[in-house]
Amino acid sequence: MESPTIDARLLLEAAAPVSRADILADPHRTLDDDASARFDAFVTRRAAREPVSQILGRKGFWTLMLNVSPGVLTPRPETESLLDVVLPAFPPEQAFSVLDLGVGSGAIILSILAERPKAKGLGVDVSEDALAVARDNAANLGLEKRLALLRGDWTSGLGDASFDLVVANPPYIPTAEIETLAPEVRNHDPRLALDGGADGLDAYRRLAPEILRVLRPGGRFAVEIGHDQATGVKSLFAEAGAEDVAVHRDLGDRDRVIAGAKKGLGKPRPNR
Repeated sequence: MESPTIDARLLLEAAAPVSRADILADPHRTLDDDASARFDAFVTRRAAREPVSQILGRKGFWTLMLNVSPGVLTPRPETESLLDVVLPAFPPEQAFSVLDLGVGSGAIILSILAERPKAKGLGVDVSEDALAVARDNAANLGLEKRLALLRGDWTSGLGDASFDLVVANPPYIPTAEIETLAPEVRNHDPRLALDGGADGLDAYRRLAPEILRVLRPGGRFAVEIGHDQATGVKSLFAEAGAEDVAVHRDLGDRDRVIAGAKKGLGKPRPNR
């Protein structure tokens, strides 16, 4: 396991229950029988490669603590790179609308709403389980009045709706590679949120033109990608008519986000 010490501490904090400061201040405290039994049960589950987030039912992301369940993709630090890209494009005082396609736990859109108090958003997901988790997270964070949730298949049913910002973290793992993933991912994340088809690009082929369709003129988009998919995804958005399409890297210095814009009204398309 990548971080056994951190995992053990998080499980102990939940089982005891204590804080990290409590552990540091009194590391030799004796657990009572109930806490000891809870901790042993947690460790047994973790040893079977169940993710800590699923054991505890929560996961930190950006500045938020989110509820998670087996029905949603566990938020990952790499996805925070998407926020590094989109937040600077929308100043805190600006009112704007955001669409999150495949909202999952709500990690991306709720982080945006938490940082931008005048923003409003719509989260779409085909999974009712995911929408229930996102709904609970929005309520727990006091953001439910600024977030609407809709069950749907990507942009189907949105009609003529348009947004200033569209974000997405679609499934992008090639089907044949899923069985090679770590057990925490392969056995515990929903397959629907992982499987991107034979080459991992199925969702982007559908999303590129549809994202441009539902963006307002001048609106921006950002999507997460696999580390080796930048060329293919960038080309799909360029072919769909996007402008200023760029690749952004994560903290591990790997390609992680494709972002761009829809041509503004009255802005001539550059010669190619």
